[in-house]
Amino acid sequence: MEKQPDYLQKVRPKKQLGQHFLNDVSIAQQIVDSLDASSADAVVEVGPGMGVLTKSLLNKFGTKFYAAEIDGESVLYLKSLLPSIGDRLIEGDFLRYDLTQITSGKLAIIGNFPYNISSQIFFKVLSERQSVTEVVGMLQREVAQRICEPPGTKAYGILSVFLQAFYDVEYLFTVNEDVFTPPPKVKSAVIRLTRNQTERLDCDESMFFRLVKAGFNQRRKTLRNSVKSGFNGFEGSHPLFSKRPEQLSVAEFVELTNYIAGEIS
Repeated sequence: MEKQPDYLQKVRPKKQLGQHFLNDVSIAQQIVDSLDASSADAVVEVGPGMGVLTKSLLNKFGTKFYAAEIDGESVLYLKSLLPSIGDRLIEGDFLRYDLTQITSGKLAIIGNFPYNISSQIFFKVLSERQSVTEVVGMLQREVAQRICEPPGTKAYGILSVFLQAFYDVEYLFTVNEDVFTPPPKVKSAVIRLTRNQTERLDCDESMFFRLVKAGFNQRRKTLRNSVKSGFNGFEGSHPLFSKRPEQLSVAEFVELTNYIAGEIS
């Protein structure tokens, strides 16, 4: 296993930031190679840490590459390691950052995502779905599986439905614990999201999101019961009401949203 020299002496991994630094260069290169970004005007790495992905990304994407890092110690280290990145290294919280400050065009996002905010990163991607064309992320395997699972499985949930509505999702490969410092207690996985052709769902999107959340908040119940709880006692006769939320595809959630909207109006 090829490892980066002396990086671990430079930056202390911080538990409160969910940092687990990848130290295997060959896996880092696999992750970088998984990102195409040909349709993107800018590429943003989230949480570069000690730069194991950053060097390859900078070589691959040049001046259209940016990195967002909240840890001041990492920022200082990366500035000395990779001076050519200049002011394209953003010190701050990616979750709060206005991505239009980078480009008003299309974006690709990549990173070894901090474990404690990986789901939040994907919710931000959803909110920016008109500009984010591609995502390659490493995250805890359980969350990766949840995002990629099809309907009818136990792991299928809110994030699965929301992301699969607007992105084609792929589980690329599993990463073992021993290639990180400190080693996490769980395995990791790399996934890829590619924006699909859906500009807008064929329904009231705010009601769609509300329906999905209501269903999975009571996932052991049929949708008849969870919709009644989440929509002020609403009762209907649609055949999908007899199913549990994990049994519904995105298209079926859209169908049920339109049914509820029609009945309410």
